Amino acid sequence: MWRDPDATRVLPSHPTVTYNYRGEVFCHDPVTGQVHTMSHGGFDKTRHALKKRCPARFAGASCAGHTTCPVAQGMRIPLKTDRRIFTPIDRASYRWAREYAHRTAVERVNSRLDVSFGLELHTIRGLRKMQLRCGMALIVMLAMALGRMRQRQPERMRQLVG
Repeated sequence: MWRDPDATRVLPSHPTVTYNYRGEVFCHDPVTGQVHTMSHGGFDKTRHALKKRCPARFAGASCAGHTTCPVAQGMRIPLKTDRRIFTPIDRASYRWAREYAHRTAVERVNSRLDVSFGLELHTIRGLRKMQLRCGMALIVMLAMALGRMRQRQPERMRQLVG
């Protein structure tokens, strides 16, 4: 989250377009001042930019100034505008939600490596030794899950003890 009190920031290249810390991009109607959320248009690999679409043209929103609006044809937001917010996978897309859902599973595995297998407070020196220890811990986790599946106990697959 941002530390400044403003909920949105203005895009430098387009004065009628703002964005927030969640990656949502908004178009402001130049006539009435109404705010509309711009829809996702994909990623332009050649320009390293996100494509955003005009909500009046592509989503059917009512906009009094869409004929004079500079972003009526759509726009591109370079990733370098704010690299933390604008990523190649647009945060407003369904793909972002699917990919982000995998994060909790990875964090669970990382936590298990740190706490249960003792890799948070370790005395291992050397990258190769640490890679070996992490690899062995992952093999143990997979072997335990496989053993539980073979014992027909899928509900206990993620348990380390008992």
